[in-house]
Amino acid sequence: MGEEPVNKKTGLRHMFSALRYSLQGVGRLLGEQAFRHELMAFAGGLVLLALVGAGPFSFLGFTILMLLLFAVEALNTAIEEIVDRVSPEISPVGKHAKDLGSFACFCLILANGIFLVWAVFFG
Repeated sequence: MGEEPVNKKTGLRHMFSALRYSLQGVGRLLGEQAFRHELMAFAGGLVLLALVGAGPFSFLGFTILMLLLFAVEALNTAIEEIVDRVSPEISPVGKHAKDLGSFACFCLILANGIFLVWAVFFG
């Protein structure tokens, strides 16, 4: 016979389960040095914006960009985990997947830096 159907949670149970999974993801990301550096950069950027008297839109823009960076860092970490699980040996395809994830993070780090420079000097 076939497998038993998965009993999916709905309503509030689903919402709390999703929250628990997300918090577990944050816990996993805290094990990544890059993510910890990004958290420090976020805190430092907020302090810098406060010191220069930046307006609320600068804080909002920086926060949104940092949240995007955190999301891409999570996806990059997921890619690395999957590649390491599926292909523990070093392979060109696995290396390309990891390099592309890293490049995505780099692009958002650069976007955050450009935005922060703009907000400090021109905003």
